[in-house]
Amino acid sequence: MSPRLLRESTETTDQLSDVLRLVEVHSVVTGGFAVGGVWTTRFEMSSPLKFLAVAQGRATLVADGVRGPIDIATGDVVILNRRSWATLSGGTDGLARPFALTEPNTFTRLDDRGDDVILGGHVDANQVGEDLLVASLPPVVHVRASAADAGNLRDILERIWEEATGGRVGAEFAINQHAQLMVLTVLRAYISQADELPTGWLRLLADERLRAAVSLMHTDPGRRWRLDELARAATMSRTTFAERFREVAGTPPLAYLSTWRMRLAQRALREGDVRIGPLAVDLGYASESAFSNAFKREVGVSPLRYRAGARQK
Repeated sequence: MSPRLLRESTETTDQLSDVLRLVEVHSVVTGGFAVGGVWTTRFEMSSPLKFLAVAQGRATLVADGVRGPIDIATGDVVILNRRSWATLSGGTDGLARPFALTEPNTFTRLDDRGDDVILGGHVDANQVGEDLLVASLPPVVHVRASAADAGNLRDILERIWEEATGGRVGAEFAINQHAQLMVLTVLRAYISQADELPTGWLRLLADERLRAAVSLMHTDPGRRWRLDELARAATMSRTTFAERFREVAGTPPLAYLSTWRMRLAQRALREGDVRIGPLAVDLGYASESAFSNAFKREVGVSPLRYRAGARQK
């Protein structure tokens, strides 16, 4: 990746898109089922961020470490963060019929009724992105179809199920595209409906008072930004800006900028044969050695070793 391309890659319309693209967030739909009557199923979770969605009907979710059952309805999506097991159940009258889904990546109708249609999967990212998401999300994120910014969730889930069971050419590609839109919609809705987001990057991106300063750092990461310049963009005093930024992001502004530069450097080193010297200059470092030292402090290995390790994967 050339310095020019590195700059262009950060010139985006909003910071959420910046971060999602940088940490390679994507949603993977791994299966689903349609079932009628009274039913229940239990499953273990190996992925750090598991999601469950109701394309049709209703269900009740119980998960380890989560207080009380969660009722989920058509168009609702739940993300479980670092949970180990969960049970889903549906129907209201009669003896529940237990079943287990043992085959991965399957979409099945368990009977002709199919009153409840459930989709499952996980949210993936590169290692940096996974760490950011796990740290920024609570144990359970429940986004209802009726929430602000979630108006199209119901349609997205219906289309995923239709593609998964319709046997049409290109279904896998279509499912992946709809799944990407689903995870974006869920994050948007979560940001807009959460009264008090946990300290971290999601809360930072949602903070309107800090948005202008964050945009400057994302758009021109190689500039040697001063604290007073960033504070002026946020129309705050230096002290107020620094205090608010630390409170919201959990880190000082210039430390956030340094971390953002290192994330850009990691992507550049993974994706191409960029030379270390030009990359260092493009990211605002006075010398290759200064950049290499900063990279090693942040990532734990030198840029060259990081690139070699990334190519072996």
